Amino acid sequence: MTPRVGVLALQGDVREHVAALASAGATGVAVRRPEELDGLAGIVLPGGESTTMSRLLGLVGLFEPLREALAAGLPAFGSCAGMILLASEVLDTRPDARHLDALDITVRRNAFGRQVQSFETDLPVDGVPGEPVRAVFIRAPWVEATGPGVEVLARVPDGPAAGRVVAVRQGSVLATSFHPEVTGDGRVHRMFVDMVSASA
Repeated sequence: MTPRVGVLALQGDVREHVAALASAGATGVAVRRPEELDGLAGIVLPGGESTTMSRLLGLVGLFEPLREALAAGLPAFGSCAGMILLASEVLDTRPDARHLDALDITVRRNAFGRQVQSFETDLPVDGVPGEPVRAVFIRAPWVEATGPGVEVLARVPDGPAAGRVVAVRQGSVLATSFHPEVTGDGRVHRMFVDMVSASA
């Protein structure tokens, strides 16, 4: 069966993630209300502004149901702001921002700098076969620290941020600092859909 994978549709590249999931063999559905979590095999948390997204999750009553679903084992993939929301600790954020504690990582918001310092690079990613992934970083976070159960999948290969961790996996939760949904390369989404199918 084709897995139903939600895409949190409060902000960010929702259509692009839905299209990438379709190309990876899943049915992507927009999630804006708690009841739309029912029957999902996984969920994607897209980019956007993480503090705004955490506030919106609370306003629509989704924060606690989503956190509970993740704690119960719902597979998740977060890109950019989605990585921040999934983290257990967030640096350089507002005091009222909340996160979902689904990944045992410490992330730093806007770690690479402001919008004008956004960049692209070719990035080898463990678990993604073939040539490096074209990675697009837009006001991106990076991972400052990982817990013992977290697998590092990618580091920045060169430049001032060389060695910084930008893709991780812990069990059925995947996160990237970059935006794989904007390049037309569906391999990261295929890896996540494979994770969803394996967890089922």
